[in-house]
Parts: sequence; structure tokens; C-alpha cells
Amino acid sequence: MPEIVEKELSYEVVGVLLEVYNNLGGGYQEKYYQRAVAQELANKGLRFKEQLPVPLDFKGSNIGRYFLDFLIENKIVLEIKVSNKFYQRDIKQVLAYLKRTNLELAILADFSKGGLKLKRILKGRN
Repeated sequence: MPEIVEKELSYEVVGVLLEVYNNLGGGYQEKYYQRAVAQELANKGLRFKEQLPVPLDFKGSNIGRYFLDFLIENKIVLEIKVSNKFYQRDIKQVLAYLKRTNLELAILADFSKGGLKLKRILKGRN
């Protein structure tokens, strides 16, 4: 059985997401969930960066940049969504983040009225 990537840290992150959802529920704009997640990550003593710009280069020229919702402990990308399901474009977006940052794990979190949905995304395995 393969080892779970960033097992303990990902459990902590999921706990943060559950705490936010249990307190707020669904139905708010994404920016409010991001603020609440940032506050709870800080409360848990986790190091993180928000809205982290990640440049995209082509043959030595910058052609754009991504903005990660969160980079936690320099190990996990956390992307926040507010919808009723995960779309293929969301998964592709997170896979691009992993490729660009050379990290192994991202967590895609969807705060919806129907509940909190989570998806672990591993580079090269989805």
C-alpha cells in the first residue's frame, strides 16, 4: 500500500477546513472562506502564504502568473472554490499549480450549501 503524501499535515489542513465549514456553513462568497481559512491556519500555528504569485515562463520570458489561494508549510497547495461540484477545469488548474511549484500534493476544497467537498490531488496521479 503506498504511503499517503503529507499525511499529518494534510489531516491538519482538512481539520481547518472542517472547522471553517462547521462554523460558517455554505452560501458565502469565496473571499470570506479564504479569510476564515487564513485565520484558522494562523490559529493552528501553520505557516502559510496567501494569494502567492507563481510566475509562468516560456523560453526565458515571463508569459503570465498563477495565484495560489494558499501554500501551506511550503508543502501543500490549497485551492478554495464555491460551487456545487468539482469541475475538470478546477482539477486541471490545481495540477498546473503542482507542476509549476514542483510540489506533490494539493487539496481542492469546495464550500457549498450542500456541504464541504474535498479532493486530494497528487501530481502525476490524477
